[in-house]
Amino acid sequence: MNNRLKIGLSMASLLFSSAAFAQSASTKSFVDAVMQEETTNSQLEILSHQLFDGVGPRLVGTPQMAQAGDWAVATYKKWGISARKENWGVWRGWERGISHIDMISPRIKSLEGTQLAWSPGMGKETVTAKTIILPDVTDSVAFQKWLPNVKGKIVLISMCQPTGRPDDNWKEFALKESFDKMSEDRKAQTAAWASRIKKTGYTSRTLPVALENAGAVAIFSNYWSAGFGVDKIFSAYTKKVPTIDIALEDYGMIYRLTEGGTPPTISVHTESKELGEVPTFNVLAEIKGTEKPNEYVMLSAHFDSWDGGTGATDNGTGTITMMEAMRLLKKFYPHPKRTILVGHWASEEEGLNGSRAFVEDHPEIVKNLQALFNQDNGTGRVVNLSGSGYEDAKDYFGRWLTAVPDTIKNRIKTNFPGRPGGGGSDFASFDAVGAPGFELSSLNWAYGTYTWHTNRDTYDKLVFDDLRNNAILTAILVYMASEDPEKTKNIKVQGIKWPEPVKPMRRGGLPQ
Repeated sequence: MNNRLKIGLSMASLLFSSAAFAQSASTKSFVDAVMQEETTNSQLEILSHQLFDGVGPRLVGTPQMAQAGDWAVATYKKWGISARKENWGVWRGWERGISHIDMISPRIKSLEGTQLAWSPGMGKETVTAKTIILPDVTDSVAFQKWLPNVKGKIVLISMCQPTGRPDDNWKEFALKESFDKMSEDRKAQTAAWASRIKKTGYTSRTLPVALENAGAVAIFSNYWSAGFGVDKIFSAYTKKVPTIDIALEDYGMIYRLTEGGTPPTISVHTESKELGEVPTFNVLAEIKGTEKPNEYVMLSAHFDSWDGGTGATDNGTGTITMMEAMRLLKKFYPHPKRTILVGHWASEEEGLNGSRAFVEDHPEIVKNLQALFNQDNGTGRVVNLSGSGYEDAKDYFGRWLTAVPDTIKNRIKTNFPGRPGGGGSDFASFDAVGAPGFELSSLNWAYGTYTWHTNRDTYDKLVFDDLRNNAILTAILVYMASEDPEKTKNIKVQGIKWPEPVKPMRRGGLPQ
């Protein structure tokens, strides 16, 4: 038999086995068992309660993040899955304490407010002060002349929103001309406020520091998320005085009183603790492969969150989906062909640092990666799947998806070969080095407005039917990728921009 014929027969045999495994009795048995288990004995509600209600938000560098890591490792070990916390750097340690913000004149009212992450604490001190609005000056020279006016004051540094109603509410009830006028007024006001800040000579990052150095006793801001009662909560830049996001409804009231010539008197007491350098880590869990232990199929979700809410949908839902999928795999596929590894990444919110550190520290895994499945955009069922710019993605996803029940598969739009991740979530860290990372992209559920980085990202926003869908899908895709006789080739599509590898920040919020 000549070599060409041998190669042809070998390729035909491989193609036949690749198609056959997708329809095998063992595959059907696994899928049926996963469907039955997740339908009747899902652990998603229990995991959600323990993590979001019990532990709470997971801001990198906080005690809650450390507690969450210990909880995840213990949960995996309870299921018989090997797990560990793997340190990859250090972070500025910080712990949120209580906050009281009250208006005491012209009337009494407790205000809804959240100190921003890493805001400096006040100890036992309570400050009582009048408010003052950032002025509209002609230039930075005029601003420097005005700056002494902030001494002993609380400074309002955000515009007063013209409406607290989301646009869809306006569109449902308002006359078109009313909605159009409001939209135009808001657009002009937003542009004017941006100009107001620019003319101070500072940026949104440096302005609060200038104000505290001039003697302001607190900074009030409002980052409205364009929905009823919801704000984005990010980080403070002040070092000595608190920076507090005041809810739109209360911020608007304070602003109008101040602008009207009767600035209110506000009592502010916020507590937080600086904890020095603390280790930062990824949580890794593993089910060792039998036939090809040095090839890997990975599950992926970032573990950290902002802490205005409890990080339930960003990215608690991705976290518990991957944990539940691992539980299903351990129970019904305890001896996989390839090693199954899950990464729960830290400091995604500050720049994909945990996954970038893993890629840098584990080239032996990245080199032999069959596929990585990442989920990071909320509680919705997966509805989009892209090939991330790999030429052969359609071939192997075609095989893997054949095992997924139609009730799940038929709701998913596929895009092959697609484009690589550009940096919005952790799969991009792998795509940047040519390792096949894929995003399981979910239905929106008003994610960008109501839960992404907001004070309303809490347990009650979860949709468990959709999460069960995602756990089943993830478990089946991982099983199929592990069992596939073929290794993914990961040939990059040419003519599109691929992300470049970026080094992780390993000393977050600390001197470099």
